[in-house]
Amino acid sequence: MTSWYEGPLAAFDTETTGVDVEADRIVSAAVVVQDAPVARPRIVRWLVNPGVPVPEAATAVHGLTEEHLQHNGRWPAPVMYEIADRLAEQAAMGRPLVVMNAPFDLTLLDRELRRHRASSLEQWFRGAPLRVLDPRVLDKQLDRYRKGRRTLTDLCAHYGVALEGAHDAAADALAALEVVRAVGRRFTTRLERLSPAELHTLQTDWHAAQARGLQAWFARSGSSEIVSTDWPLRPELPAAA
Repeated sequence: MTSWYEGPLAAFDTETTGVDVEADRIVSAAVVVQDAPVARPRIVRWLVNPGVPVPEAATAVHGLTEEHLQHNGRWPAPVMYEIADRLAEQAAMGRPLVVMNAPFDLTLLDRELRRHRASSLEQWFRGAPLRVLDPRVLDKQLDRYRKGRRTLTDLCAHYGVALEGAHDAAADALAALEVVRAVGRRFTTRLERLSPAELHTLQTDWHAAQARGLQAWFARSGSSEIVSTDWPLRPELPAAA
């Protein structure tokens, strides 16, 4: 029987106005679907006019200027619907969804749905649950003592995956998908008997442990930064009193 990492996978990635999942906005997104490692990936892209200023620091990362997005991007409301619908379609078809650093991209999408559609990401997966594969969480768990950073660029270099056009949503999504396949092959004896549903549950615990370890390191370093243990989606913040 074909192992999950040699079978159909989907991947999702975004580019944004910043790194605050509660306040920043999606400016581009992509969903990549690949039925097998040798199959040509099918890519759907979205370009969004976020309706808010795009900081120069964000443009320096992904190359999308505020002027370009105003002239070529679509309004967020229909785009967020289409993205959520596409992801729900993948879940209904049983395809695991690869998302690098899932709590960032999925929480941003959830907040955009709440902001523009009076909806939430969870509402889209009541019929077929989302099964997420996060290459960052998988790599940190399976090769936990390896030193160095674990950005997508770092993981691609470590696993021999080509990353052309980094910080383009489609390129990053495809690279993350290929990294997950590479992780599966490298750690076959530990992963091949686990289903994507089982891995989804395990990653919840693995990420929480990883976050607690990072929180302890911050505390020892004198940093007050808070690390969320929630994965793959951060809960909505309570409304201000």
